[in-house]
Amino acid sequence: MATETSTQSYSEKWYWDDRYTNESDPFDWYQNYPSLAPLINLYAPHRTHRALVIGCGNSAFSEGMVDDGYEDVVNIDISPVVIDAMNEKHSHRPQLKYLKMDVRDMKAFEDASFDAVIDKGTLDSILCGSNSRQHSTQMLEEVWRVLKDKGVYILITYGAPNYRLRLFKESSCSWTTKLHVIDKSLTGQPLESPKWELTKPIPLDDEGSSVESAIGKSPDVHYIYVCIKDEALKTETEAV
Repeated sequence: MATETSTQSYSEKWYWDDRYTNESDPFDWYQNYPSLAPLINLYAPHRTHRALVIGCGNSAFSEGMVDDGYEDVVNIDISPVVIDAMNEKHSHRPQLKYLKMDVRDMKAFEDASFDAVIDKGTLDSILCGSNSRQHSTQMLEEVWRVLKDKGVYILITYGAPNYRLRLFKESSCSWTTKLHVIDKSLTGQPLESPKWELTKPIPLDDEGSSVESAIGKSPDVHYIYVCIKDEALKTETEAV
């Protein structure tokens, strides 16, 4: 378990620069691509659609997406150290692009320029730092902006629904949200006999209280929120 000091460091650029300078081996937070591929394929079925992986680090996740046929996978990270390393590593793969960028300020991307945004731990890292609510709201609003209408934000996190759903509501974004779960023990292992069916959504009410009755209290899972951008909902909310 990380100490309070090191956990808070997850939101800081210097921490990641230092980490990637000293640790060059690929590392995937929470889950790797093979374990999540059925869900990615379900919500981003068109291999020609444009995907954005935020807080990519030196993960092999995006490489797995390209191996699976995805043709345009853009990756961003706040650390220039890791972006330089990943650009060099994948210079022969035009389907993979790596850019140094802060997810809270993605003005280099036009509105509605991606079909899917994938987040494995980046929102969680921001929530570890100071002014976490303000910064997480900035991030969510930027993710919503760069997504096309009906595009999907796929968030893999340790955060339970009673916390994450409240966070979604605090931003000005309008999402239709579905919840999936995957056993933490399946990280890096083949999906032979998962306890939960990955592609089957868990019943989800507005407060997330329905989840406990479906999967029990304190389950050993990663939560996967599939947030579908819905501009019509935002229009309705603004009209009220």
